[in-house]
Amino acid sequence: YFLNLSFLLQELRIPFRCFSMTDSAPSNLPIVLKLNNISCAYESDKPAIHNISLTASEGEIICLLGPSGSGKTTILRAIAGFENVTEGSVMVNGMSVAEPHHHVPPEQRRIGMVFQDYALFPHLCVSDNVGFGLSQLSIEEHSCRVEDMLSLTGLTDLGQRYPHELSGGQQQRVALARALAPQPVLLLLDEPFSNLDPDMTYKMRGELHQLLKKTQTTAILVTHDHEEAFTMADKVAVLRQGKLEQFGQPETIYHMPASRFVANFVGQADFIPGEIRDNVVVTEIGNLPQPRDYQGSYKVMVMIRPDDIQIQEDEAGCARIETRQFRGSENLYGIRLESGILIHSHAESTQVYQLGTSVSLNIIATHTVVFEHK
Repeated sequence: YFLNLSFLLQELRIPFRCFSMTDSAPSNLPIVLKLNNISCAYESDKPAIHNISLTASEGEIICLLGPSGSGKTTILRAIAGFENVTEGSVMVNGMSVAEPHHHVPPEQRRIGMVFQDYALFPHLCVSDNVGFGLSQLSIEEHSCRVEDMLSLTGLTDLGQRYPHELSGGQQQRVALARALAPQPVLLLLDEPFSNLDPDMTYKMRGELHQLLKKTQTTAILVTHDHEEAFTMADKVAVLRQGKLEQFGQPETIYHMPASRFVANFVGQADFIPGEIRDNVVVTEIGNLPQPRDYQGSYKVMVMIRPDDIQIQEDEAGCARIETRQFRGSENLYGIRLESGILIHSHAESTQVYQLGTSVSLNIIATHTVVFEHK
């Protein structure tokens, strides 16, 4: 249903540009959203979010990633205008829409939103749901815009159906079409895949990513799933207890986490003690290069990911296989070191070791990530 996309984008006056999954917005693109040290509080002495700053350029997808209660949805609601900011400012297309004593109503911000439960009107058919926010258009323009949105999202044949007659994926498309119909400058998505089964989630991620990139829609997506964030985002903002832990490209977040919390939250991470001596990090599993920018104590904790370690059966080895999890394309082994520390390693699904097997370890990490040992 994307075959006629180029024509539709011309009709809707939306710039057309093809992106790949690895594209990131160039720095010379205009900034659509800028959060300047914003804070929000439900109670005067307990801020829900504190001192959050980030930007989104035209066409970028930004993911707000974090556990429950980290402030993801509060940030989204502050951008949309459903929450007041107590500090800082929210800028959309260079204009301030929120400050402590200045609040532009949500309907005047040109921001679309797809809610977690889609919030479709059950008494309206698909076409009427999509056209709900287009009352300012003439009858002819209204009809054309709805038809364009239905075609763009693959819902052309479902216009007269009602929400209860649709699958979860179809309902999500209706919510997306309704949010895009008024041609917002920014689209907000609050955990849009949470109500879908795993197979549908995988499919809809791809479709949504393709649609957002081909329409060059700037979007802010809330999720607690790091895989979803890495799949969808140009940049990821990792949140913890209302504060921004790290903001950057998915590859940077995964390979160069700014804190132990980030390292743990975005993937399997183990930590082993080490000491910096003569420009190397000495650990019980081998020596690693000293990170160039590390300025802390010589005693450190070294982050080890499962793909940093290769194992090989070795009767003289000091490590032993303690657990094995079969994951289809791979095995995840838990390995008990001589010190008693448990680390993990990926291996091919055909590489099967019995529990208790002695193994030797080969470090294949391309860089060293350390945190000060406290």
